[in-house]
Parts: sequence; C-alpha cells; structure tokens
Amino acid sequence: FSRVDPYGFERPDDFDYASYEAFFSRYLVVLTRRAIKWSKLLKGNNSIQKSLKVKRYIRKGIPNEHRALIWMIVSGAQTNMEQNPGYYHRLLEGEKNGKLLEAIKTDMNRTFPDNVKFRKTADPCLQHALYNVLVAYGHHNKAVGYCQGMNFIAGYLILITKNEEESFWLLDALIGRILPDYYSPAMLGLKTDQEVLGELVKMKVPAVAELMERHGVMWTLVVSRWFICLFIDILPVETVLRIWDCLFYEGSKIIFRVALTLIKQNQGFILEATNFPDICDKFKQITKGTFVTECHTFMQKIFTDPGSLSMATIDRLRETCREKVLSQG
Repeated sequence: FSRVDPYGFERPDDFDYASYEAFFSRYLVVLTRRAIKWSKLLKGNNSIQKSLKVKRYIRKGIPNEHRALIWMIVSGAQTNMEQNPGYYHRLLEGEKNGKLLEAIKTDMNRTFPDNVKFRKTADPCLQHALYNVLVAYGHHNKAVGYCQGMNFIAGYLILITKNEEESFWLLDALIGRILPDYYSPAMLGLKTDQEVLGELVKMKVPAVAELMERHGVMWTLVVSRWFICLFIDILPVETVLRIWDCLFYEGSKIIFRVALTLIKQNQGFILEATNFPDICDKFKQITKGTFVTECHTFMQKIFTDPGSLSMATIDRLRETCREKVLSQG
C-alpha cells in the first residue's frame, strides 16, 4: 500500500498497514461482487427509481465508478441540474460579493493540507474547482453564504464527482434539503440536532448520557464536528463515503445512526472516563481503530445497533429541542 490513498490523502505515520491490508483483501471481494450487481441494476442506461431493492443496494455500498451518478440521482441533484442548464456558470460570471470571496480564499490552504490533489503543485490543482464551487454556492444561497465546514464537504464532492457543476448541485442537495439548517449563520439546525442526539443517547445508551451530565460535558463539545463535517477527517475516507451513500438516499437520520453506533459500541470504554478532559479524549479515540476502518461491517452495525429510529421520532425530538435551543438563545 502506498503512502497516499486512492483519494489523494497521505496516510499518517502511525498508519497500521498490516490490519488495513487484512481488511482490504476481504473488502475487495465484497466490492467486486457489488460492482457486478450494480452493473446489472443500471444495465448501462444510467437511471434508477427509488425502491427497497435500491435502498438495500445503497446500504451495501455504491461502487466508486457509479458513486457520483447514484448520488446525483437519488439526492435530486440531477433533476435540479437538468432543469437549470447553464445556471452554475452564470453564477460564476455574475457580480461577486467581495467579503464572501475573501472568506473562501482564506480557507483554501486549510482545506485538506494532507491531500496531494489539493496542493498548489498538483496538476490539476483541485483548489480551483473548490473555490469555484464555493463561490457559486455562496451566491446561489445568500442566506448561507459561506461557512467553515462547507469547504471540506465540497472538497469531498469534487474528489468523487471530478466535476464542478455536479459538486455544486450535490452541495445544494445537502445544505438546502438533506441537512436542516446546519450552515445558516445561527446554525439552529446544527444546535438542534446535537441536542436531539443527546436525547437519543438518553433513550438508547443512558449510562453515557448520565456520565456526560454528571461531568457537565455539553454534546456540542464532542460531536459538533461529526455533524458539521459529516464525519470527514473524523472517520476513514472509505467509511465516510459509505455513510454518504446512505445520507444522500435516506437523509439526515443516518448521521444519528452513525453517532449512536459509535457511542453504543464503545460504551464500556467511554464509561471508564473519570473527568471532563477524559470524556472529550474518549470521544476522539472512538472514531479510530479497526471498528471504523472495517466499513462494510460498520455499515451493517449502524442499521442494527441503534435499534429502530424513525423519522417521526427524530422530527418530534427536533421540535422540542429547537424550542429549547431558541429559549437558551
């Protein structure tokens, strides 16, 4: 295995090549089998209808060669792009907001410094594409503009689609529809969902909720980046992409499934914490190691471990938590 993964990320110095190799040789068999099934499903006509079968296929992972296409279709981004021909380019050619451009420029070199494709020396250097997508999006959705975290998400989209316009429409699907209000200036949706996670943990892993409360650890301290970056730079790339496969199809409740699984699987470990910094440290630790690297079994777990989790439950919790967040305002 090389020092750089297939997506251009440099592997850290302490990367465990041996256990990764053991996992990957098993996973390669799965990927090959899935690729054959997907090719049959798509039959070369590049369109699918939502169905239980498609949902099941997506939960088992979309092969990389089909990933951009399937994300585009199931998220509604494809339809939007087709209904607005030339819109993306018009955004880039139109009047610009100087403050927005400054904010985006500032973050360019901070986006994936460990990814060779985003370096100034790369050819093509993906920073240009990233800059364009963020500038276009900031002018398309003025209520959001640009906020930190969006650069990482757009960067991942560009790595997968290798296409600016598609990345723009996928970003629009995520921010405009799939994630409720995570990136608006008040970040109400984000604050709400962190509280919702707290409530779900009370229901499903009460001992951990009790520990957090006893030591006065706010959920936002340990999970805000999970939500803002959709697990980018928190979980391994391959695992993040598998999570996103489901996120584009099934929506934001996937984030809660992943968070609950991480907490539930590591309950014993988290409960060893005896103080505030200790708890924060445990939450950093639980996103590393073989459990999260083995993305195929990990994805099976997120649909079994947390038990039933309906959108109705989440909507109900969102309502009460939003009230709470607003009253703390």
